[in-house]
Amino acid sequence: MLSRLTRLQAIAVCLLPFVALVAVAVLAPLPFSVAQPGLTANVLGDNRGEPVITVSGATTRKTSGELRMTTIEATGPDAHVSLGDVIDGWFSTEKAVMPRDAVYTGGDTVKEIEAHNQAQMKESQDDATSAALNYLDLSPKDVDVTLKLADVGGPSAGLLFTLGIVDKLDGDGSGGDLTGGRTIAGTGTITANGRVGAVGGVALKTQAARRDGATVFLVPRAECADAKSELPKGLRLVPVTTLKGTITSLRALESGSGTVPSC
Repeated sequence: MLSRLTRLQAIAVCLLPFVALVAVAVLAPLPFSVAQPGLTANVLGDNRGEPVITVSGATTRKTSGELRMTTIEATGPDAHVSLGDVIDGWFSTEKAVMPRDAVYTGGDTVKEIEAHNQAQMKESQDDATSAALNYLDLSPKDVDVTLKLADVGGPSAGLLFTLGIVDKLDGDGSGGDLTGGRTIAGTGTITANGRVGAVGGVALKTQAARRDGATVFLVPRAECADAKSELPKGLRLVPVTTLKGTITSLRALESGSGTVPSC
């Protein structure tokens, strides 16, 4: 018969490969990114000392309140994300685990991804300008809009850029602010004809919005369920699908009359 010590030694030898495999699984990089609430920026204000929105060729108005675009911060495309990081992210209400390919598109290297994100931002800004001027029936030949927002890429600020341009040029159409003096945040892509598209990461963006003082959050209707999943107290969701519908909802909020949709 094997002695107790011998049996323990045999078990230890058998367990070593298993322990090694577990260690590799825990420490090995995985194809995920861990995201958290990112910065927000008031598109009606300044960023790094420069106006986010500059308009020439048309009379602009002084605005009040804030229109805050929102972002998420994610581990970099070449970051080492382990099983431990993923498990921690899954059980945290302030983090989200997302497939890396869903967060970073457009290339295999950091340089390629950054170039892709900047190209998306430029396209988003062009579409936002077109959507705003189309809504206001203004010609791009007469009105020039410049948008500047440092350290942000991708298309998800499109809706807020558009609302900022409209607010600076027309407000609610009767001299009042689109914001009604509130801090309003949101997210969503925009097309030149004013359609609002989904973006992802909205549960984290609502947290960033409330952290920075927002009381209303504009969310693409298709992402209502995600936005409600971790909705901070004191933040009202307003689902949107078009620029026209968004402005109608903001006017109803400001006036206190009319119907404001909810998720």
